[in-house]
Amino acid sequence: MVNELGPDAYFRQGLANGEINLPKCRDCDRFHFFPRVHCPHCGSIKLTWQPASGKGEVHTTTTVRRRPESGGDYNVCMIELTEGVRMMSRVDGILPVEVKIGLAITAFVGEINGTPAVLCKPAGAE
Repeated sequence: MVNELGPDAYFRQGLANGEINLPKCRDCDRFHFFPRVHCPHCGSIKLTWQPASGKGEVHTTTTVRRRPESGGDYNVCMIELTEGVRMMSRVDGILPVEVKIGLAITAFVGEINGTPAVLCKPAGAE
């Protein structure tokens, strides 16, 4: 898809609209993340954007420790979506120590400090 925005701006615009869109190469048929102007797998510039399934799992995780008056502990994790891309996120809705490698997640667009971001919740959670 040709547009006047750069790939990162296009991705962020999608987040602002509540969408997680991923670049996909039309030549090798693979998704990639982070957004860029060429496919990191085959070098093609024939890219399109497709909505992410939102399904995936936790690939790595750590707990960031903060004082309770500063908001308390939270997790930072690398998630792997079923499309095969990995991205930084966090899992909301459970305690940071309950976030484990392999935990099935559902990604969604939320906010961190007022900025749209990809966040996750355990799969099946309301």
